[in-house]
Amino acid sequence: MGSMKEIFNSLLLKELLKGLSVTGRLAFARKTTVFYPEEKTPQSFRFRGLHALRRHPGGEERCIACKLCEAVCPAMAISIESGEREDGSRRTVRYDIDMNKCIFCGFCEEACPVEAIVLTRVFESHGESQSDLYYTKPMLLANGDRYEAQIAADRELDSKYR
Repeated sequence: MGSMKEIFNSLLLKELLKGLSVTGRLAFARKTTVFYPEEKTPQSFRFRGLHALRRHPGGEERCIACKLCEAVCPAMAISIESGEREDGSRRTVRYDIDMNKCIFCGFCEEACPVEAIVLTRVFESHGESQSDLYYTKPMLLANGDRYEAQIAADRELDSKYR
């Protein structure tokens, strides 16, 4: 008996009519177009965009060269060289991220014990050649300095939800 019902429904094209009714309803609904350069859609504070290296409030860089971000990166986009400073602490000599390889997974941000590497909400980064998307330590520190207010505000929001 169940198969007879299925045959009857397939002859009446019930699924097709159901799909056309959805299409007909949405064809006359108000459109939600965003005119991108002038208007921007709201973003979550957890959006993962351009990388940045942060500094302590005193101006000293936060990265302690533990290399956890390099180890956890599934795309192997991060390369770090460490060195020892005159006071005996370990700091990064070289910190490079190849954005051509990066998949913006956020594992580097989660692995960092001192919140040195973060992903900002900036998604408008581009390059005209592959070498433009190779970020060095000074470039990452400049990103951190430029977007520190936004990063701190996003961190504050994130701490409320964890």
